[in-house]
Amino acid sequence: MKNPKPVSSAQQRFTFTRRNFFVGGVQAAFGLLLSGRMAYIAVAENDKYTLKAENNRVSLTLIPPRRGWFIDRYGKPIATNRADFRVDLIPDRIVDQSGTVATLRKLLNLSDDDVERINRELKQARGFQPVQVADGLDYDSYARVSVRLPELPGVSPRQGFSRFYPSGPAVGHLLGYVGVVSAEEYQESKNPLLITPGFKVGKDGLEKAFEQNLQGTAGAKRVEVTARGKIVRELATRPDTPGKPIRLTIDVDLHNYAARRLGRESGAVVVIDCLTGDILTMASMPSFDPNSFSDGIGVTEYKWLQQNQRIPLLNKALQGLYPPGSTLKPMVAIALLDLGIDPAETIFCNGGYTLGNRRFQCLGRHGTTNMADAIKVSCNTYFYTMGRRVGYDAIAPVARQLGLGQEYDLPFISQRYGTVPDSAWIKKKYSKNWSQADTLNATIGQGYVLTNPLQLALMTARIASGRMLTPAIIAAKRPVAAALPYAAEHLALVRDGMDRVVNAGGGTGVASRLPLDGITMAGKTGTAQVRGLGKGGGDAWKYRDHGLFVCFAPVNDPRYAAAVVIEHGVGGARAAAPVAKDVLTFLYDREKAMATLQTLESAWGGTPEERMARELSEYQISTGTTSQKTSDNDA
Repeated sequence: MKNPKPVSSAQQRFTFTRRNFFVGGVQAAFGLLLSGRMAYIAVAENDKYTLKAENNRVSLTLIPPRRGWFIDRYGKPIATNRADFRVDLIPDRIVDQSGTVATLRKLLNLSDDDVERINRELKQARGFQPVQVADGLDYDSYARVSVRLPELPGVSPRQGFSRFYPSGPAVGHLLGYVGVVSAEEYQESKNPLLITPGFKVGKDGLEKAFEQNLQGTAGAKRVEVTARGKIVRELATRPDTPGKPIRLTIDVDLHNYAARRLGRESGAVVVIDCLTGDILTMASMPSFDPNSFSDGIGVTEYKWLQQNQRIPLLNKALQGLYPPGSTLKPMVAIALLDLGIDPAETIFCNGGYTLGNRRFQCLGRHGTTNMADAIKVSCNTYFYTMGRRVGYDAIAPVARQLGLGQEYDLPFISQRYGTVPDSAWIKKKYSKNWSQADTLNATIGQGYVLTNPLQLALMTARIASGRMLTPAIIAAKRPVAAALPYAAEHLALVRDGMDRVVNAGGGTGVASRLPLDGITMAGKTGTAQVRGLGKGGGDAWKYRDHGLFVCFAPVNDPRYAAAVVIEHGVGGARAAAPVAKDVLTFLYDREKAMATLQTLESAWGGTPEERMARELSEYQISTGTTSQKTSDNDA
């Protein structure tokens, strides 16, 4: 084995020096690289990191804009905003969900149902979609949460504004309601405003239709915060810009009166201005309280509404469809006159009309009857006879001309426009021929004929005014409507017949004359049979006939036209005409009308709000439930 060659000291010094140079070069290169990077960050990316540092120091919060008001034709508020305190949770910012909810439960005295709802909605929520903990809080509750914010990440206490409907359920179907944005709605635009706590959008009715006008522009607030999120000071605030107000044609005082006057009945009242076509009231009751929906309606309350056989979630003025019954007879009379029927011609009413082996009943034995008297006493036999003579195919176009079976350009989410049948319609829908029996039924507003209360009010307004009025809900100046294509003397004769209904002896609506000096009302009663001709009534509410009444006033110079429908009210003279009488009285003598209403409400058990609160409480007791809140998505 060879011995290793000895290494001299000179060689050792050379090797060490070379290694020093290499290590030093690497260190120098690394130092230059690090210095270059630091210089790049300090100079080239200065703005970027300055902004990040500023974001850590400063928190920017959007301020939800106040919604525009709804006001009536005189500028009175129908929907406003009120200041409130609220607490929300932002799911993506929560660190300890169970601990946070438990702390909030103690601070805000939340119920078991509240906690269950919050946990359920947190599970369903996405990202930064806020989950409401509580709203309508007093300042002390708001302050208790605010001082604990550093230890409650994801909790967002806010002072802001919430939607408020002073009239409560009276305007539920008219305006709709607002609610928090759903996850699906947020995904469409991903606008951060949509998930800002306290921000709500229109969910139904006019609130939804005019969302873009009502929404306004968000404000913003900049505050300096510590690393743990505690607010140090407020830096700057840019106020929100409220949404634009929407002026409606509605007379809110009249509307509230009509809703209250419907009392415990299920139905609708529509009043139209005969000069312009403006809708002055479109009340549908029973209804829901939009304040409850906007605040997050309780599960129990929503079930109570759903299970109510009077269907308070349905807007009966636009979506309720009813056979018009004898309220159709003024329209039929105009068609008969236009087709050449002599109004002086009489028929003999012996209590009904025989077609083949079928007997079609009249409301009584009216004897010798002409057209005006047939309207006054509502003689089915007269209209059976004349309707069969001219055929319903000749009457149907007049029904459409006067507004039946039509959908109107109104800013509501949905309308049901009913049916004006004829031979072509029945052939297309049922693949069968129109029969003489169909003509008799349709001529007295039964059979396949279906209308909604708005259409009946418009029909009456067109007859009263002699003009092609168009219904409107948004206040604006309108041109004078064109005249109807019917002879003035024909319209006058029909109006005279309707005058006799209320103001002449033997008229079917004589009990509902206006209690006013110098002002008279013309009208037409109607009964829409639910179970078939001659079989109305019965003990069960849902099997009783509907009661209807159409009217206008004053008789000599018509200004207002109205339609009242009372579901299962048995008869128009009994249920609908008294409501119309009081509503029109309100237009001329509010004090007298309010005195009548107060007497009635004393017997009914209070105002709609008071009755709803009592009935809901009774329902909760009977079902053993409490008012657990639900989200709009649940509803």
